[in-house]
Amino acid sequence: MKKTWLLGFGFFSISIGWSLYNGFVPFFLNNYLTSTALIGFLMTIDNYFALFIQPYIGNRSDRTNTRYGRRMPYLMIGIPIAALFYALIPFHVSLMTLILFMVCMNLSMAIFRSPTIALMPDITPESKRTKANGVINFMGGCGAILAFSAGSLLYNVDESLPFLAVSAIFLVALWVIFKNINEKRDAIPNHIVTTNQTFDYKRELNSATVFLLAAIFFWFIAIQGMEALFTLYGVNKLGLSQSASAFSLAFFSLSFVVSSIPSGILGAKYGEKKMILIGITGLVFVFFLLSFVESVFSLRAILLVGGMFWACININAYPFIVSTGNAHSYGTRTGLYYFVSSLAAIISPPTLGLLIDFFGFGILFYAAAGSMIFALACLLRVNTAENSVSAHKLNG
Repeated sequence: MKKTWLLGFGFFSISIGWSLYNGFVPFFLNNYLTSTALIGFLMTIDNYFALFIQPYIGNRSDRTNTRYGRRMPYLMIGIPIAALFYALIPFHVSLMTLILFMVCMNLSMAIFRSPTIALMPDITPESKRTKANGVINFMGGCGAILAFSAGSLLYNVDESLPFLAVSAIFLVALWVIFKNINEKRDAIPNHIVTTNQTFDYKRELNSATVFLLAAIFFWFIAIQGMEALFTLYGVNKLGLSQSASAFSLAFFSLSFVVSSIPSGILGAKYGEKKMILIGITGLVFVFFLLSFVESVFSLRAILLVGGMFWACININAYPFIVSTGNAHSYGTRTGLYYFVSSLAAIISPPTLGLLIDFFGFGILFYAAAGSMIFALACLLRVNTAENSVSAHKLNG
């Protein structure tokens, strides 16, 4: 568990980076653009690169063998480059330079994201993965809270300060992981693979995996769209200031943090799928309620509840997708997980932004609830494939 907490610093840096990016970059874009749909598109253009790079890097890291291990080299390359371009974002001088810094930052993030997360199943027995995922997501949630709370305070002082702070956190996280996790020493022995192993997509993408990936896609459609457009929703629908709107989202993240470790413990006891079903059902009702909110107090109270249900989903989803494969494909399955989430990130904000352009900001949470219902339908179909998953594991 000590190694898991230390690995959590990597997820901490990723989470604080994405949360602050989603919270404040739309304001930079809003200085140049008036269309919400176009802002939503530009907030996701980087994901077109991540869509292809993350599965490739995840698969590549499964077959990498260096004296630093198979995941660490990607962290050593990607994190410093990401830190550089993250720091440059608030110093853009035009729309084109802003887009350039955004794309370069996200390209470098795609290099180390999958290998960082794949380290968890590498060093953690399957029976403890939901608990371990609860820990690293607890760290990630702490990052989101800092992004929306302390980040809001720094943003009010100077727009560049939160970005410079996150850039420094990237480098500190790399140092902590590099100094404390030795893949050659800490990896579970039967998880060490050779460089000549290949990935059989037909075998790995069994029906359970396909339906689970579809469910992941739909719940990320809801969450990615909500997070990317929430700050604009708060300003335009509820009349909040930019910093107050971003700070409100911290309540969602705070609840997620508090619920992360308990969700992992409950997932280990009752099963990942059952906890995910509870989370999806709860978020459907939360999103419907948010559509009727008019006061800041009610908004933040409901977001607190929503964070608990999101923890039920997010903490158990990654161990669930990994469990449908075998020990030789963790990096690749991590890449597939982020492939699906990146695809949702590409589609969701511009689509929801377009709906907002036509129907107003009131449509945002109705659309999010509808997407969650699709996720529920897909997850229920995973039942029909559980036998094939067991058979696959026996053959793997």
